[in-house]
Amino acid sequence: MKTQSIRINNIPAIIWGEKSDKVYINVHGKMSCKEHAEFFAKIAEEKGYQTLSFDLPEHGERKESDYRCDIWNGIHDLTEIGNYAFLMWSDISLFACSLGAYFSLNTYADRKFKNCLFQSPVLDMEYLVQQMFCWFNVTEEKLYTEKEIQTPVDLLRWDYYQYIKKHPIKKWNIPTSILYGGKDNLQSVEVIQKFVKAHDCKLTISQNSEHPFMEKGDIETVRIWLEENI
Repeated sequence: MKTQSIRINNIPAIIWGEKSDKVYINVHGKMSCKEHAEFFAKIAEEKGYQTLSFDLPEHGERKESDYRCDIWNGIHDLTEIGNYAFLMWSDISLFACSLGAYFSLNTYADRKFKNCLFQSPVLDMEYLVQQMFCWFNVTEEKLYTEKEIQTPVDLLRWDYYQYIKKHPIKKWNIPTSILYGGKDNLQSVEVIQKFVKAHDCKLTISQNSEHPFMEKGDIETVRIWLEENI
């Protein structure tokens, strides 16, 4: 498959596929990288789309950087990627996974995307943080006092938590399809269904899948969903 490695304001990125006026911005989740977009990009190319993937802060080529993977840097980087895509292509769509979906919701609400696909999206970050409070015996008071608390899942930060509480996702008018695993423990089915109802999304639930969609049969589930919705 044809690829071109580029830098967009120093953000490492890859353009996948033969030249087209149509593109999907591909925003990965935690513990992933721009190269993992290959599976998506092959399916997208069959539909006439190129794919633009990039490394989030602290991921891929940026792993050793002290530029944190937080909401502020995420919004900054996704804005840079979006500006580039809307300059270079005339028909732009969005695919985002997990944390990448949360960053996208906070960055792209006013962008004119043709289509949007969310896989295992984090739609309500406050819900997830409060789950982490329960899992790791953390309270708001303790986080306020210590400011940062490392957990096995992620670093809890008081300033990040305050942003989350003050910025719930309210606006999202882009035609959106969601793939959600019935065993996803990061977002409840109620959280997903509330978002779907509020924003008129198309929802596919894979009852036996977990958040990462990496168990037996999950790749085929994702492939079918992508082919039906790209």
